[in-house]
Amino acid sequence: MNQFDAVFLSYDEPFAHRLHTRLERALGVPVKRLHGVHGMRRAYRLCAEVVDAEQFFLADGDFDIHSAFNISGVGPLEEGVSLRVWRAVNPVTGHAYGYGGLKLVRRTALRQMGEAVDVLAALPGKTEFARESAGVTRFNQSPFHAWKAGFRECAMLTRGSEYGMSAGRATARIRAWTSAREGEYAPYVASGARHGIVFARQATADRKAFEHLNDPAWLRARFTAVHGTPEGMRV
Repeated sequence: MNQFDAVFLSYDEPFAHRLHTRLERALGVPVKRLHGVHGMRRAYRLCAEVVDAEQFFLADGDFDIHSAFNISGVGPLEEGVSLRVWRAVNPVTGHAYGYGGLKLVRRTALRQMGEAVDVLAALPGKTEFARESAGVTRFNQSPFHAWKAGFRECAMLTRGSEYGMSAGRATARIRAWTSAREGEYAPYVASGARHGIVFARQATADRKAFEHLNDPAWLRARFTAVHGTPEGMRV
């Protein structure tokens, strides 16, 4: 009998329903779904209230699991570990790292979450990273979602990783986002990345400004200011 529960957390991703179905098929277990919850920290905390097991898989609304992912080979988190992250392939840069990856998390850790901007970096206890990739993070489902992903990730990388990432590795990842050329909506990814860097540098002295990164309405307004409405969209 499987010892883990599973939750698919979506907000407004166009392909969310399809990806939720694929996740259930690949894991071979029912996957609970939370959709449209405003406030990223609130949404993650609510995940802890809908599961029945202490440890559960958590997938974001743009995560596309590999069909070959083997749930039977997954062991539980060890004592003192709150989170395990499997890599996800970035469809625009081609890199695979923890961004957008599948997670195994403790319910009690989510209930004790801190206030970091990178929400899951605020969990008590250790985070471990699996070496293998579990899927693809299909953040580029629309021009806005592609731009938002580049903006948020590069703003946080410029600000400084809360996972203890080295400066050299952060710089390399920023370079990959800002030079994105391949994949659906790649110009919007690169645009978002560049604007995220500028935002982070301007907001360095104001930690509260970084809370905008978790505000969908603010991000949508920022995108519209840069690229216009869908009817008159420009790159």
